[in-house]
Amino acid sequence: MSGLVLILRPQPGADATAKRAIELGLTPVIAPLFDVAALPWDPPDASAFDAVMLTSANAARHAGDGLASFAVLPCYATGEATAEAAAEAGFSGVRFGPSDGAALLAMMAGDGVRKAFHPCGLDTVALHHDSVQLTDEPVYVAEAVRRLPPEAEAALLNHALVLLHSPRAGRLLDQLHEGDRRFIAIAAISEAAGEAAGEGWRSVAIAAEPRDQALLELAAKLCQTDRS
Repeated sequence: MSGLVLILRPQPGADATAKRAIELGLTPVIAPLFDVAALPWDPPDASAFDAVMLTSANAARHAGDGLASFAVLPCYATGEATAEAAAEAGFSGVRFGPSDGAALLAMMAGDGVRKAFHPCGLDTVALHHDSVQLTDEPVYVAEAVRRLPPEAEAALLNHALVLLHSPRAGRLLDQLHEGDRRFIAIAAISEAAGEAAGEGWRSVAIAAEPRDQALLELAAKLCQTDRS
């Protein structure tokens, strides 16, 4: 690998990843697979809940003023980027949990949470736990592209290392990429993201932690190893 990395996550996260990539000596190519937009929503009564669950940074970024009344509640977030977005949205008691939503929900149940508010994306997979009543509220939509952006196609032809930040991105890459996979490697932020990309790739490596920085450190290591 030449140090070329393909970033498929939506903005503004894509720019943040690109900045970190450059700091590690990598050459980023940004080609988001999703366009994210806010949805109108009516906030329920925050006093009816024990905590807020955030499984996407986009929920914190796009929920708007309606999220303000929930800032007094404990907030549980999946992954570093989501926790940072929650803090920027005004939450002070943010608990950094696992990247998997089901695992985060189990952690909340262990902490005694019985009713949780879950601002989420329109296409979010439903989560369930016997001890927690979870109220989903779509506050944003992530529209998937219909074909790979030209920048992505060009980067793949140059055997760029693909960075996957979510299972949904992995599934979409699997659907849209019609070329030869044998010379393309993937670095995924989680096992679920890596598995979602399907088979036939040169290799699929998983970050040590579900964090953007850990993913980029893995990418830098893979590129250096390949050069050697």
